[in-house]
Amino acid sequence: MKTILRSILFLALTGLIISSSGCSMKSRDNAYDIVIYGGTSAGVSAAIQASRMGNSVLLIEPTTRLGGLTTGGLGQTDIGNKQAIGGISREFYRNIKGYYRDPANWNWQDSTEYRDGGQTRTKQGEDAMWTFEPSAALKVYHKMLGDEDITIVYSQRLDREEGVFMSNLAIDSIMMESGEVYAAKVFIDATYEGDLMATAGVSYTVGRESSEAYGENLNGVQANDTSLSLLGHVSVNGRNHNFVHGVDPYVVKGDPDSGILPFLDESGPGKPGTGDHRVQAYCYRMCLTDHPDNRIPFEKPEGYNELDYELLFRNYAAGYDRIPWINSSMPNKKTDTNNKDGFSTDFIGQNYTYPEASYEERERIRERHRQYQKGLMWSLGYHPRIPEKIRNEVSRWGTCKDEFEREDGWQQQLYIREARRMISDLVMTQYHCEGIEVVDDPVGLAAYGMDSHMVQRYISEEGYALNEGNVQAHVKAPYPISYRSIVPKADECSNLVVPVCLSATHIAFGSIRMEPVFMVLGQSASIASSLAIDQEIALQEVLFTDLQPLLLEYQQQLTNSKN
Repeated sequence: MKTILRSILFLALTGLIISSSGCSMKSRDNAYDIVIYGGTSAGVSAAIQASRMGNSVLLIEPTTRLGGLTTGGLGQTDIGNKQAIGGISREFYRNIKGYYRDPANWNWQDSTEYRDGGQTRTKQGEDAMWTFEPSAALKVYHKMLGDEDITIVYSQRLDREEGVFMSNLAIDSIMMESGEVYAAKVFIDATYEGDLMATAGVSYTVGRESSEAYGENLNGVQANDTSLSLLGHVSVNGRNHNFVHGVDPYVVKGDPDSGILPFLDESGPGKPGTGDHRVQAYCYRMCLTDHPDNRIPFEKPEGYNELDYELLFRNYAAGYDRIPWINSSMPNKKTDTNNKDGFSTDFIGQNYTYPEASYEERERIRERHRQYQKGLMWSLGYHPRIPEKIRNEVSRWGTCKDEFEREDGWQQQLYIREARRMISDLVMTQYHCEGIEVVDDPVGLAAYGMDSHMVQRYISEEGYALNEGNVQAHVKAPYPISYRSIVPKADECSNLVVPVCLSATHIAFGSIRMEPVFMVLGQSASIASSLAIDQEIALQEVLFTDLQPLLLEYQQQLTNSKN
């Protein structure tokens, strides 16, 4: 019966597409000019732009909350050079500043008490604000979307087995697990995972390419513990975010026969520069508070296993003396709290299967990450093997009562730092990041350093615990991202744009993968989609000479400028 229903819906919607060629399809149920799958920052930006260009648009969010990481805890905007950000992305951060101009939005502290800091400090006189609460970002997004003609559906997940209907290399319609079918002229995959792209049969990769694949000395295994010169422009230090020297990896110290401690890879690290299936670590970007009226204290999670944190305890015993977090201040006495040092919020090595996993398995991975972080925070705040000064500081903090839907104050959005990456006619590489190669069809700029978190935890030749995969390489100037990197090969799909899981190597993606850049690429994806619809051509046939004026009209930044 389910197969028959699918066939009937497919034939009916395909007929609608044929009969409505060249005109808006919103007059028919579940048929649109542009369907966007994934309500991430890129998806929100794409939906707004599609509406502003007069398209009928549907935004499908598989969960119950829009905004991805931007509304999921990442309030300390990773940006690099702010001049790289234009269009709707810049508009969002301006709206954030407007939101905090309203005294009614300061509930837990006076606005004059707040001081931001770090790389995204908002300077006096700036037109935008770059630090914010998750709830503030959500309200701003809802306001921006509410001003447009956009249909939004929640809790609809793509049927990843047979939920993409295609003809003549074009997607006609997509079907959700619920059986709901949506047709469009152009589709945009704005998910962090690239599920629509993959189900449509578009080429992609997962993991790290070898250094030989594209001539990148920052790709593949990076088991270095010294500074490394990179193509004459930047450098990286493999000692960052690692254990202090001498942390024993065995259950019984000094006894390999006792077994290794949890989350260590016995096969690692591999030969430097070799490719593998591994992806950089995930975590939850915690929104914490020390305000007693809004704080939910850290609790020892059910099933807590002390052995999971033995490496943490031994790291302190070996001389580590800091709190392993970056605790960046956000408004209203809250934080964006991220990974730092050798044993922290990144659950290293426990996400390799996530990109290709089923929805059910992904949920297990997300929950395992959450339980790991809960146990970590309880250990840092209350375990007797943690130094007292560390416990005293960490125990002042907790999750927020007023941010997320869960009673424990934790969010549902895991920080998917990378998953699938498309392989199109143009692959962004380290050479583009360093300005050695420059594309001639830019749809936006990236400016953040080439940043890979740790990928695996292993036992060194000396017999100690070490992390591998960290790269923090400087990018000297904003660089352009190619239009060809966000559209598939012409012989694979003619009406799909992929602004998040775009065509880039592991290390280049580590620079591009920032939320403001995803917003930029989402907007550019919609501009190109609208142009293709108007001209009734494939996305690969869109001429950059036609696309560029529209990008500039909508305030996208395409060249490096200090103005």
